[in-house]
Amino acid sequence: MEYGIFGLIILIANIYAIYQVLTSGASGLAKIIWTVAILLLPILGLIIWLIAGPRGNGSVRV
Repeated sequence: MEYGIFGLIILIANIYAIYQVLTSGASGLAKIIWTVAILLLPILGLIIWLIAGPRGNGSVRV
């Protein structure tokens, strides 16, 4: 059961990350690359996106 909860958390985080990528000011190619990375590597792609993902409006994410 604990893996199901962990999977749900990862799914929600990935959906949020993809939404943020698609609504960012990044170029179309960058959006596609980030979305594919998040989909193909759910945990690693999310971590990389959190560290190096496209930033919008100069806001800082923690």
